[in-house]
Amino acid sequence: MGGDSTFTAAMVQMRTSLLPEPSLEQGMKLVREAAAQGADYVLTPEVSNMMQLNRKALFEHLATEEDDKSLKAYRALASELKIHLHIGSLALRFSPEKAVNRSFLIGPDGNLLASYDKIHMFDIDLPGGESYRESANYQPGETAVISDLPWGRVGLTICYDVRFPALYRALAESGASFLTVPSAFTRKTGEAHWHILLRSRAIETGCFVFAAAQAGLHENKRETYGHSLIIDPWGEILAEGGIEPGVFLAKIDPAKVETARRAIPSLQHGRRFTVADPKAGPEHLHLVRGSA
Repeated sequence: MGGDSTFTAAMVQMRTSLLPEPSLEQGMKLVREAAAQGADYVLTPEVSNMMQLNRKALFEHLATEEDDKSLKAYRALASELKIHLHIGSLALRFSPEKAVNRSFLIGPDGNLLASYDKIHMFDIDLPGGESYRESANYQPGETAVISDLPWGRVGLTICYDVRFPALYRALAESGASFLTVPSAFTRKTGEAHWHILLRSRAIETGCFVFAAAQAGLHENKRETYGHSLIIDPWGEILAEGGIEPGVFLAKIDPAKVETARRAIPSLQHGRRFTVADPKAGPEHLHLVRGSA
């Protein structure tokens, strides 16, 4: 491990296969590379086990959390390498009709420290004909999750969650110093919004943001943006990937969290307020959720 205060974080950038077995082989190889380069904490992308858009094929290869071979292998790998291994998410069987998109934080002893089910479903129609209905196959989560690392608390999120800043503020107000956003952003939305959204979440909360990404043209012809990022609490990019699979590392100093929050203590300044519609009259005031 890197010392009591600082540590090395690594983002594993993948191009997940249609099937779990080759995806696991790729992920294991990259995690080993990250550990060999000195990583104490390693994050993989969203859907690290398979990138399936076809519902029939997806459900043919889904396993429950208890039976999933990828999760078992990654737990053994974390124990072998003595690292905190964060599997950005795995597609798992939730019920006969639904999967779940679940993130796992694994300790250096191979034990599960936390898991999180993606709350916000990616149901959109993009210009040019791209269309996604994540809710057709996946059951959304209902609970935000925060967990402990040796260097501070970490808030778990996944991909499309990044467009909902209230989630990140809630995690920061609950004590998170690090926010994780493992993703499979489309190339189109990534080019437009990826850097802006992630830097904004870091600046708004005074947290480090760790975002491991899927990258490139997949077997199912979906194209993901890549550009895995490590961002400090001031919004500075410490490490960035390109569009090919690989490992991207940065030294993390948790003291920067307190420094940023002292400089701009916005987490302490949140207030409740109302939104008035002059046309509707004062009886139509809408309470906007904010910090107490």
